[in-house]
Amino acid sequence: MPDLAASFNVFLMLSMAHFLGDFALQSDRMAREKCPGCGVTLGWGWWLTAHAAIHGFLVAAVTQMPLLGVAEWLVHLLIDVGKCRRLWSLPFDQALHIITKALWAWLAISLATRPLWLQ
Repeated sequence: MPDLAASFNVFLMLSMAHFLGDFALQSDRMAREKCPGCGVTLGWGWWLTAHAAIHGFLVAAVTQMPLLGVAEWLVHLLIDVGKCRRLWSLPFDQALHIITKALWAWLAISLATRPLWLQ
């Protein structure tokens, strides 16, 4: 059973990193042009991949687990495509991202605290 306090601390760090990546590190151009059909200066796929990669890097940096960063990269990309295609609203998009951060926190602590014979 993972340590709940440790999981919550990692969740808080991942949540703060998420808002850093979605607001401070995302330019207006990136926010606009990452949606399919909206790429002007670069194709939309480049913008979306770069934006999701920033989030992947932040998750990997906080958890010290590059594979969780890759998972975040892919999941963040899929969630944002859904928002761009208007399958859900911005608040729902943000809720999906935060739920994902809770999953990464739980996995990070679960994997870090597993018995030595499983490592």
